[in-house]
Amino acid sequence: MIAYAITDPSTLDFNRLKEDLERLSSMACMIVYRDKYSNAYEQNATLFLEHAKGFEKVLLHDDYKLAVKLQADGVHFPSTSLNCIEDAKELGLFVVVSTHTIEEAKIAQNRGADMITFSPIFETPNKGKAVGLYALESMVSSVCIPVIALGGILTQEQIESCAKVGAKGFASIRYFERKVLSAL
Repeated sequence: MIAYAITDPSTLDFNRLKEDLERLSSMACMIVYRDKYSNAYEQNATLFLEHAKGFEKVLLHDDYKLAVKLQADGVHFPSTSLNCIEDAKELGLFVVVSTHTIEEAKIAQNRGADMITFSPIFETPNKGKAVGLYALESMVSSVCIPVIALGGILTQEQIESCAKVGAKGFASIRYFERKVLSAL
């Protein structure tokens, strides 16, 4: 099962970046650098990529041109960037797209995305009503690319329930935040 760490300022401290990434790499095979509010995104992404060596795939959030420039493995697009998928694929990037509906997922698949996240599966602050496991199972049967469960995933039991309905993996911020904090 794919374990995909989505970073934000709560999971990544640039004062101890190497240590945080080493801990995260012991729990996840994929990681994305995501910080929607930093004025130093490119500088931080450069440092992030220099130290994120223990992952199968290292992605940047939304900026596919920067991902190419800094030689990231790929890009994770929000659902509002569906129109960028083909450009990113032409540049050789691995593409993950956040989706919230079967329609978005099919568009992502048809435009060449390698994988999608589908969310929110469980209750998540500020992300709307959870769609639940039945919707996840429906999504898995509606597309041919891997579906990664996202949203409110905090426990091993939730991960296992997502796997039982066909998700190829899970993505989370708080699952890895909790694990990082408990490792300190």
